[in-house]
Amino acid sequence: MTQITKQIIEMIDMLPEKEQILAFEFIKRMVLAWDNDFTKLTPSERETLKKADAELINNEFLSHSDVWS
Repeated sequence: MTQITKQIIEMIDMLPEKEQILAFEFIKRMVLAWDNDFTKLTPSERETLKKADAELINNEFLSHSDVWS
């Protein structure tokens, strides 16, 4: 989590619940305007996806039977 994200959370947490809901709706609208079908990745999601892709390429993954044996 970035420092700015932590600051935003701290500020929102200071607000009364009614204003927290308003802030949430505002942020949600901003995210939808930025990516209306949630297809863009955050930097951490992009890194996780890159690692997963590398594991698949190198056959470093668990099969269903590995998990449930």
